[in-house]
Amino acid sequence: MNITRITQYQRLSWILLACLIPAAAMTDAGAAGVFPYETHTETLDNGLGVILIPMSSDGLVAYWSVVRTGSRDEFEVGYSGFAHFFEHMMFRGTENYPADAYNEWITKMGADANAYTTDDLTAYHLGIAAEDLEQVMELESDRFRNLAYPEESFKTEAGAVYGEYRKNRMNPFFRIFEAGQEAAFKKHTYGHTTMGYERDIKRMPEMYEYSKGFFSRYYRPDNVVLVIVGDIDPAPTLELIKKHYGDWEPGYVAPQITEEPEQTSERRIDVTYEGRTLPIVALAYKSDRYSPGDRTYVAGALLTELAFGETSDLHKKLVLDEQVVEFVSASMDRSRDPGLFSIFARVKDPEKIDYVIGEIEKTANAYRDNPPDAQRLADAKSRSKYGFLMGLDTPDRVAGQMARIVAITGGVAAVDEYYGTLDAVTAEDVQAAAQRYLENKRRTVAVLKGGS
Repeated sequence: MNITRITQYQRLSWILLACLIPAAAMTDAGAAGVFPYETHTETLDNGLGVILIPMSSDGLVAYWSVVRTGSRDEFEVGYSGFAHFFEHMMFRGTENYPADAYNEWITKMGADANAYTTDDLTAYHLGIAAEDLEQVMELESDRFRNLAYPEESFKTEAGAVYGEYRKNRMNPFFRIFEAGQEAAFKKHTYGHTTMGYERDIKRMPEMYEYSKGFFSRYYRPDNVVLVIVGDIDPAPTLELIKKHYGDWEPGYVAPQITEEPEQTSERRIDVTYEGRTLPIVALAYKSDRYSPGDRTYVAGALLTELAFGETSDLHKKLVLDEQVVEFVSASMDRSRDPGLFSIFARVKDPEKIDYVIGEIEKTANAYRDNPPDAQRLADAKSRSKYGFLMGLDTPDRVAGQMARIVAITGGVAAVDEYYGTLDAVTAEDVQAAAQRYLENKRRTVAVLKGGS
């Protein structure tokens, strides 16, 4: 593919995107930075974070409640999986709005309500019409303050969560991810997935009283950020928030997370999958916590594409020319604590597993030994910005893009900091990132094979 034509297309897309964003939505900070919308931030007296982002959206509003607690916070032995479990329980209702009444209101408004849990956060999100904003605030503030569920409902939901876990176990990618995390992290809570350890999930029906304590510790205003995006007027919206959330009592208790010891030797595991599947290889190197102002960290994120992405020499060789893998891809965690730089490949021929791992190693060594081509680096930077901006076209996508950053940093300032750092990254920074992250002694290699 012609590099020049890609660059020209990206430039044209940037111009078109700028035309789509109303001038009134641009801020002084946005003119100098990357994030293109005006933002209004506030912290209530009880610690509740508020981020309001007005944008023209034909009367639509995205309403996100970002709880800065995920599976990372499950530090007590035997109690993994509770952050995800509470994602389920939060739809069980309150005395004021039992589950049926809550669902009736959501249906009546034509709203779209959902949630997800990951390692560093739990997010509850609704797509609504602007005229329903206050009613949604009443519903959401009530369930965050007054969640109530009998033990019978708790046990029923615990059974449903275990069923979800068993369903996930049927996916070979979940299996290798689960095994790889546990092998890579011996002390830190990133060692278990969002679902939790199976042994803990099985015991959940017995943990009714513990669940109340979990809710009391983490579901507090000083651990939550509201992100509201769309056709809103910031000043009256903030007053509504104060009205509905102002009397929510603070009391967040920070988890006692054990730091992961430095890894000093390679770890290798074989993962058995009972069903039929092509082999999957995963190489997970230790990386740093999300650091938007650190050039080595940001260069590491670019390295995932340069070395292992769809425009990389490795992809061309293994996927297109030799056709020995279905895909090869890489990512670096954006996490509150040090995470992983992970490379995955699905191998077509079991006899080629060691060969594929060897080719990944050769690529890692090549980037450790030499800086990348300057034009390829410039194109990777451009694609990164372009991809981010093109994901900001609706209120829900704006809030969704911000959720993880808000959970990790508490605000949105990290966006401009990250892309400002990205602009300053040099080819030598990418080489330094490869030297820091792609060390064999700091990696875990997992190979999954299917049954016969």
